[in-house]
Formats: sequence, structure tokens, C-alpha cells
Amino acid sequence: MKKKILMVYPEIPTTYWSFRHAMPFAGKKALMPPLGLITVAAMIPAHYEIRLVDMNISRLDERDVLWSDIVFISAMIVQKDSFARVVETCNRLGRPVAAGGPYPTTSHDEIRGVDHFILNEGEVTLPKFIADYQAGRPAGIYTDETKPDITKTPVPRFDLLEIDAYGSMALQSSRGCPYNCEFCDIIEMFGRTPRYKKPEQLTAEMEALKGAGYTGPLFIVDDNFIGNRKKVKEILARIIVWQEENGRPFSLYTEASINLAQDGVLMDMMVEAGFNMVFIGIETPDTETLEMTNKQHNVRTDIMESVGKIQRKGIEVLAGFILGFDNEPENIFDLQLEFIRKSGIPLAMIGLMMALPNTQLHRRLQREGRLRGGTHGNNTHEFELNFIPTMPVEKLVAGYKRVISEIYRPSRYFDRCFTLIKRLPKKKLAGRPVTRGDIKALFMSLAKQSFTRYGHRYLAFIIKTLLFNPWNMAAAFNLSIKGYHFFKITGDIIRANEFKEYIDRSCRLLETGIESLVRDGAAAGESSLAGTGSRIKENIAATYGRLDREVQALVAGKMDEFYARCDATKSGPSQGVIE
Repeated sequence: MKKKILMVYPEIPTTYWSFRHAMPFAGKKALMPPLGLITVAAMIPAHYEIRLVDMNISRLDERDVLWSDIVFISAMIVQKDSFARVVETCNRLGRPVAAGGPYPTTSHDEIRGVDHFILNEGEVTLPKFIADYQAGRPAGIYTDETKPDITKTPVPRFDLLEIDAYGSMALQSSRGCPYNCEFCDIIEMFGRTPRYKKPEQLTAEMEALKGAGYTGPLFIVDDNFIGNRKKVKEILARIIVWQEENGRPFSLYTEASINLAQDGVLMDMMVEAGFNMVFIGIETPDTETLEMTNKQHNVRTDIMESVGKIQRKGIEVLAGFILGFDNEPENIFDLQLEFIRKSGIPLAMIGLMMALPNTQLHRRLQREGRLRGGTHGNNTHEFELNFIPTMPVEKLVAGYKRVISEIYRPSRYFDRCFTLIKRLPKKKLAGRPVTRGDIKALFMSLAKQSFTRYGHRYLAFIIKTLLFNPWNMAAAFNLSIKGYHFFKITGDIIRANEFKEYIDRSCRLLETGIESLVRDGAAAGESSLAGTGSRIKENIAATYGRLDREVQALVAGKMDEFYARCDATKSGPSQGVIE
């Protein structure tokens, strides 16, 4: 009888990166599929029966767990809470768990309930586990730092996916990045020598994806797509031919370093291949900070000028920014705001610094005694740093909130969108045909966004684009829909943080009263304080009940902490203060 493997991909919390609020415009449930798991599935011998549950598009049913002989789970750090719940379910139902991916690889020492860790790159460690599992003697940990030859990596199992549920698909053409950024965990996992697939190998994967019935956006999920320019040009030449022969089914986007702007031929090839967006880690406009964090390639060029060059070729720049570097200048918040405004980068992903496990930054901060707790993986929503920054925490967090509030104010956002539109070429570029899904998203955008509080700014942007650069109307609607997501997320983040601060203020007020009561022995004041405690609890519960569901999800952990403090208070020196 065939052995049965259930593959589970934990839920990714709603973040800037998830685009969750933009997905319904196109009738989608999640942005991207679990490429790692479906690639692992392709490495497993055919005599195993495999099912996949992506918790970002469907719930994990206990019957699926009970169906399996073993559960495979992969996750990033940001998925750790959902990961833990899945493991607990499997433990309760008596099914062994095998875990791999970025989070287990960097943090397996802290994870409980997993029977088998299959770490590092699956091409190396998975076959060893499968051999031992089939022999009935699987070990607890499989780890190997060997960097595999990914030209031997099989085509992912797209047949396991609910293809129509995703707003984008994903493929990988290389692993590794030649640079040495102090805060980056990618180079620690995949090395600084980029390893590429063969051009025909990548287009075979594109062929398989098209054969599975998918057309639309396709993310090339490389650590740095242009890490080896010679090899990437060979890949692009092959993609250009394939796209032309197959009716251009995919629009492509990827991640690259800022020196892309220095190679005009490379940019032209990317545009011809169908690339219309690239993510670039800009991090900060402050040169001294870039040098200190080993981001030397961002220092060797005028970043603002480079962004403009890429945009004028017809490629939108989506960029990452970080606040919380050591020794940032006092005016760093103004510098970030000014750079983002002038650069015409609508999608500016800005977050607080995190010291990720197994990075140069983490090791340095550990030596300096500045680490404080684990890593939550969400550097845009959680305002609790896992290290002691050089800037006072209160000032850093206040500055961060100011920056995200400013850049995702609708007026500021649409101004940047139009700056981008003015830079994009005034001609039709190589791209996939318009689909029914695109048309549906367009009409839903008009119907939904025209009547929002920012509807006049939205319509003004659409009209200005139509008059100035009609070839980019599709881009204008796409940016507007993404703006809907960013406005919602930013508002949720600010409201969640305000609610958390309200809880903390209330608890401090009550705890101060308890300390005074204990110190002064004023028994007569106990009933009054108990009444105050009850009112605080009722007010917090009522306020929580009025929050949007998404905001409630963001503060759920704080509510759990609050009720735990209530319980601790009831059993403390003045019992019954909070009932």
C-alpha cells in the first residue's frame, strides 16, 4: 500500500507583503503558492501519495491529517505561530511531523513537537531522509551545508495546486547572492556564489506551468536575479523566444540589486522577456549606514538616478527600506520620506530592523549583549524589536509610524504613482494579453475605489494617466488596487498599535494603584480599586469588540497577555482587583 504524505503550508499573517486585501479584486485567495513544498514533492518517489494543504487558501481539516502517514511542513519565520498550531494538531492526532524550510533551518533548536528536521537545501537532505524513512529508521535531524547543483532540480508539482486561487505563480532560476549585507540570512542559507538553472530547464518549467492552465503574473523568486549577468542574459534570451512562441502567457517580476541600472542591454532584455517589475533592497538613503551594514553596491551608484533609469526602461521598482540601523542620523525619518517621494516608488516596503537568526548582524549583536528575545518575522506590524537599538526605542517606533502614515496617505501614494507613470515609456511594451480576470479587476476597482474617502484622488490619478500615458492604464489600475491594500494595512497597523498602547496604559494605571494599596495597607480602598479594575477590563473588552476583524487578529496576542495579567493580578497581593 502506498505511503501517504500530507504537505502543509502554514498561514502567512496579513502583512504589506501578502497583498491580501488586493486579491479579491481578481477573485483570488492568496498571492503566491508554496514553491518550496511543490518542488520537494517532485523529489519524492512516485510510490508515495501526496496531498497539499495551503492554509492561505483553505483550512487544515483533521481528516487530512488522519489520512496521512506523515506530515511535511515548511515555513518562514513569519509563519511560526501557524506552524506551531499545525504541529500541535499533528501531535494530538498521532501523526509524525517532518519539517524543513527557512524557519526550521535557522531555529530548529527552539521548535518543539517535530519528529524529523530536514534542513538546508532539500536536494541534499531529503533523499537521505526518504531512504531512512523507507528503511524504518528515520533520524531526528538531517542537515548538510552542501550547495546542490540545481540544474538537477525537478519541475515543481503544479498539479498539487489549486491554480486559480493564486494571484501569481512562482518559479526559481537561481539561488544565492554575491553580496554580503550584514542583516541578510539569504547568503547564509544559499551562499554567495549564485547557482543557476539551465535556460531550457527554466522554460520547461514555464511550459509545465502553462500546461497546468495558468497564465498571468509570474514571480522569479531568485535571491538576486542578476547575481551573474552572463548567465542571466542566456536565460533571458531563451525566455524571450519562448514567450514569443507561446503567445506571451506570463508577465514577469523578480528581485535584483540596484546595479541593474548600470546594464542597459540587460534591462532591455528583461523588458522584451516580459518583466515589468523588480524588487530592490534600497534600505536607506544614508551612505554611511549602507557602508556600515556592508551594502557596498548601493554606495557605488546614485540610487535615485538608478531607480529612474530602471523606471524609464518600463520596469516598476518596488523597494525595501529599513529603519533601525545602528547610528542612523537624527533626521533619518525625513530622509526616508524625501527619498521615497522623489523616487516615484509607489510600493515602498518599509519595516523595522530585525536581527534574523544565523546572520552576521545577529552574531554581532549577540557578542555585544544587545539581543533581546526571539524573532517574530513580521517587521512591519510588530513594533517590538528583538535587539537594543542605538536610537531610543520610543523615538524609533514613533518615527516608523510617522513614515508609514505619510507614505501611505492616499494623496502621497497617488502622487508617487503618477511620478512613475510619467517615467514609464509612452509606448506598448512586450506583455501578456489582457485577460477576463484583468477586466474584472478593473471594473471592481472602479466600483469600489471611486466611492471611498480617497475616491477623488483615485479618479484624478486614473484620468491623468489616461490623458498623459494611455499605454499604462493597466499599470495605473494595478497600482490603485495595490494602494487599496496598503491603505487598509497601514490603518490597521496604526489602530492595532494604539489599542496595544491603551492596554499598557490601563494596566500600568491599575498596577500603580495595587502597589500603592499594598504599600500603604489601605484596605478601605480595595473595593474602589476592584471596581476600577472591573471597568478597565470591561472597557478593553468593549473596545476590542468594536475593532475590525483584521485589527482584532493583530492584537490577539496582546489580548491574551492582558487576560494573563488579569489572572496574575487576581492571585496576587490584592486578590479580586480584576474580576
